Amino acid sequence: MSVPYYSVFGHPIAHSLSPRLHALFATQARIALDYVAIDAAPADFERSLRSFFDAGGRGANVTLPHKAAAFALAEVRSPTARRLGVANVLTRLADGRLEADSNDGAGMLADLTRCGVDAHGQEVLLLGAGGAARAAAFALLDAGVARLTVANRTLERAQALVDALATPVKASALHWNDLDDAPAFDLIINATSAGVQHATLALPVSLANTDTVAYDLSYGAAAKPFVGWAQRTGCKAAFDGLGMLFETAAASFERWHGARPDVEAALQSLLSAGRHPPDAAHRC
Repeated sequence: MSVPYYSVFGHPIAHSLSPRLHALFATQARIALDYVAIDAAPADFERSLRSFFDAGGRGANVTLPHKAAAFALAEVRSPTARRLGVANVLTRLADGRLEADSNDGAGMLADLTRCGVDAHGQEVLLLGAGGAARAAAFALLDAGVARLTVANRTLERAQALVDALATPVKASALHWNDLDDAPAFDLIINATSAGVQHATLALPVSLANTDTVAYDLSYGAAAKPFVGWAQRTGCKAAFDGLGMLFETAAASFERWHGARPDVEAALQSLLSAGRHPPDAAHRC
């Protein structure tokens, strides 16, 4: 069996399209590589990750629920990773040290732009306060949103994220149970793991109106509950995070191989080949 030099770590991870994406990018760049998905429970993540790199691994993408742990295990951290305290890309440097980086926020903004969504000046609701939400929150503030409300089932976690943003005028925390009293937002971003974990995502219809855009950081079946809610409530548009996945994968590929993939060509190739569920709601 060949050594998996590149990988994506998560739990669960069987649904991941990352191996297909990197195969598409490798074809574009005319290079050969091995890229696999590795399922590691939180208790096994460090051991599994170290075993991967000890066996010759050169780079790894990291998704739920390991982004904070990935950051903690790295010896070198990019400015973006240090700012967020989480990482979704690990790279083995020439001297053997692990470098942590995060390209989630940039990938989300690039995909929103592709979908015709400008976050600047918008009233934004961010659902969730985990690693993915942290990357989204900082990126949204950098994009110039008018105000960011972070909602979470544990208010303390939402407040901790708002405190980390250090922008009290633009950001505020909200307990999930208080969403019923919140007004409609221009942009709602779902950064929870509810869809991946097959959990219920109950949201009041008052959060959205016909001018609202809904965006899920997940894609495919994991995004269906939130995207379905957005469509039923009459949102102007609803998107899953397939394009974000492509953007972050492309940035990782470029970091490791020095070649920037053609994201649009790869996205269209996957969609035309029927390799992504037709109900995924990525309709940009």
